[in-house]
Amino acid sequence: MSVSLDELDSQLFKCADIIRDAVDSTDYKEYILPLVYYKAISDEFAKQYQKNVTEYGEEFARRENLYDVPVIPDGYMWDDVRAVSDNVDEALNESFDALVEANPELRGVFRADYIDADALGDDRLGRLVEHLSKYDLDTDSVPPDMLGEAYMDLVRHFAEEEGKSGGQFFTPPQIVNLCVRLVDEFEDGHTFHDPTVGSGGMLIEAARYYREEQNGDPQKFELTGQEINPDIAAIAKMNLSIHGLNGEIEREDSLAYPQFTDETDDSVARFNRVLANFPFSADWAKDELQDDPYDRFDWHEKLPRADRGDYAFIMHIAKQLKTPEQDGEGGKASIVIPHGVLFRKHEQRYRKPMLENDMVEAIVGLPENLFQNNSIPSAVLVLNTDKPEEREGEVQFIHAADEDFYDELSNQNQLTHEGLDHIIENFRGWTTEERVSRTVGMDEIRENDYNLNIALYVDTTEPEEDIDVEEELAKLRDLQAERDDIESQMTQHMEALKYE
Repeated sequence: MSVSLDELDSQLFKCADIIRDAVDSTDYKEYILPLVYYKAISDEFAKQYQKNVTEYGEEFARRENLYDVPVIPDGYMWDDVRAVSDNVDEALNESFDALVEANPELRGVFRADYIDADALGDDRLGRLVEHLSKYDLDTDSVPPDMLGEAYMDLVRHFAEEEGKSGGQFFTPPQIVNLCVRLVDEFEDGHTFHDPTVGSGGMLIEAARYYREEQNGDPQKFELTGQEINPDIAAIAKMNLSIHGLNGEIEREDSLAYPQFTDETDDSVARFNRVLANFPFSADWAKDELQDDPYDRFDWHEKLPRADRGDYAFIMHIAKQLKTPEQDGEGGKASIVIPHGVLFRKHEQRYRKPMLENDMVEAIVGLPENLFQNNSIPSAVLVLNTDKPEEREGEVQFIHAADEDFYDELSNQNQLTHEGLDHIIENFRGWTTEERVSRTVGMDEIRENDYNLNIALYVDTTEPEEDIDVEEELAKLRDLQAERDDIESQMTQHMEALKYE
């Protein structure tokens, strides 16, 4: 049965209705996303397995390394799960345990304990499994790109269900697309990293962009990410896998315990591209990192405030970029930031070295209210450790917060395709456009004490309408005549009433 993306989205979204009120909305993703993943890989394995059985026999079909999806152990195919009617929670736990045992690379991916969810009894879980059985999800039935997009749509749907907290693991796709396009010019062998990877959207969009916009093969990328929340890290792993991507996701706090390091020189690992939307102005382990073993926080003798880790993340990311001196090539980063990073006075001490080292290529100011239940205005900071010669000593400021760049939806704003294209065209062309963009030399930035407030460099005020002097004088004469007429009438009335 062929299925459209809209039909598949609708089918997957309805999973939440089946378990609604049985578990908290913040836990929908933990119980539903693994089942969707299980259904997809089971259907694809079953298809490939049957083909091998038909052509080469049962013994051959069970050999290792034959399949490009995780192997489903005998007795744990989706139809086996579907046949269970009693103690469905136990059967699901057992099935996921068997899947991990057969595929050690999946260890830590499936974290939900269906037995622990008391309200998820046989009836609800049975209906959930049966509901997911409506469509075959193998690659012949649903193209991998469509399945991946539907899975991302489901992740976004759960983020919306969760409200504000959902923004911690899901960045709106338009912002993700912008971040990727600001650091494009990808090549085979490029390494990509996201230190606050969330559900993996940045890495997945980089792979999609390379395949669809640059006719490249994302299998030749090295994709890595780190995520502090183990449940969200598990979603990122499933998300990459269901998109057919090989990637490594590690769990832990990227600032306190970076998992990607270079043991040869006691530094963090360096990458061609870093894409990040870190948690704005979050607490960080300042006291524990006064003597950071990787020398990441060395832009000033004073570290960023313990309750405002924005520049801790920026310094961490800067250290993760390849440099011509150390690696023979430079690295680029797109970082979503709160506007305060650009102008907070006490953080001038971090902006100065970042700018004087000529790492800042561009700053793109975005509209407010782009994130789920979070109206704070944001921007994208573009770093480049090997800026083109014609861009050296300059920073481009782009003001993309006007209505020309976004649509106002019922509950939040959304960047338009035209708005995104406008930003990218100006960035690629290093364009100065009235009230939109301007390239600024370091001398002017120094004069402003390294303040990067976009309004200092791009006139963002609405232009005053041209005044037609003759027309305004004519209006004034008409008003004066009207006033004289009224005054004359008042005088007549006063005389008639014998008022002096």
